[in-house]
Amino acid sequence: MAKFNFDEIVDRRGSDCVKWDETDVDGMLPMWVADMDFRTAPAIIEALQRRAAHGVFGYEHVPQSYYAAVVGWFARRHGWTFRPEWIIYTTGVVPAVSAVIKAVTVPGDKVLVQTPVYNCFFSSIRNNGCIIEENKLVYSDGTYSVDFEDFERRVADPSVKAFLLCNPHNPAGRVWTPDELRRMGEICLRHGVFVIADEIHCDIVMPGYKYTPFASLSDEFLANSATCTAPTKTFNIAGLQIANIIAADDTVRKKIDRAININEVCDVGPFGVVALQAAYNESEGWLDELLPYIKSNYDYLCDFFAAHMPMLKVLRLEGTYLVWVDCTALGRTSSDIISELKDGEKLWLNGGDIYGETDRPFVRINIACPRATLVDGLNRLLHYVERIVK
Repeated sequence: MAKFNFDEIVDRRGSDCVKWDETDVDGMLPMWVADMDFRTAPAIIEALQRRAAHGVFGYEHVPQSYYAAVVGWFARRHGWTFRPEWIIYTTGVVPAVSAVIKAVTVPGDKVLVQTPVYNCFFSSIRNNGCIIEENKLVYSDGTYSVDFEDFERRVADPSVKAFLLCNPHNPAGRVWTPDELRRMGEICLRHGVFVIADEIHCDIVMPGYKYTPFASLSDEFLANSATCTAPTKTFNIAGLQIANIIAADDTVRKKIDRAININEVCDVGPFGVVALQAAYNESEGWLDELLPYIKSNYDYLCDFFAAHMPMLKVLRLEGTYLVWVDCTALGRTSSDIISELKDGEKLWLNGGDIYGETDRPFVRINIACPRATLVDGLNRLLHYVERIVK
């Protein structure tokens, strides 16, 4: 019997959240920003309430129990054991990625990404004075794969100093296999390229797939990488500003710690520290019920598209709660589709162009919402499609 009600509609308007309060357009349905519309796990809420009741919120000392919670979660949930002293905490995975880039590159270096990819990767690279190098993923048969010949050619460029890996991949929805990760990691080792693994979506994986931490595959990969993680996507606590970098190499870790301080993202607040521990120590059951709910939302979406919009191609979702849809049949650019959906249907999605997908029009749909919200969004999308497809 289910303990948690993911069908509950939580009115987020007026809470100053980006997703719902970014616009003052009445009736706008946002399915763009990658946070969930579910209440977080009760144990997290209760832990925050206890901390708030103390009434004093000074500078936070991060206790040893925090590090134990992170280590315990990854050992228990993902079979990866690492040392507490390898962890550097910070305010978010984007600041973490930016700090690692700063630590392992100098301005003018190239950083490799696999497009289409999370849009903040581009700004993190540029903000460090580095140059974006693209290994375009190969789109075929409803999914993406790595062009390894192109990947090695680009990694072999002496100007490429780091590879920014998205695992699981946003927005393509791939959960990279151990073989794919090994092949990428071996190429990077061969050419002296450091791997920065953004693994924030690691806990949101669909049945039949398994997330593999890149650094867990070999001691060489562990030494040649830094892994950026957080409980924020998993438990819908992004606003609490907490994340971790796992770096085993002492020299690299000292450089990252220095970069964290230079970027002034070295301090975290008490609520993030408390929430992470309640998430990792007490909320696994909540996640175990969340994952089937997201899978059922994905199945519903696939059935809806097949019945009403078969000309649009839904890509296979292996991980994340972000569905990637090929809209080539509409004969419009992704930016046009997004604009027309907002203006005509009051539906806000993300367009593929911001992720570097320039070959064909895609949209990204966030399905981490109650079923009624998903149905509303799909009906709005259908109304748009029916208007333009005669």
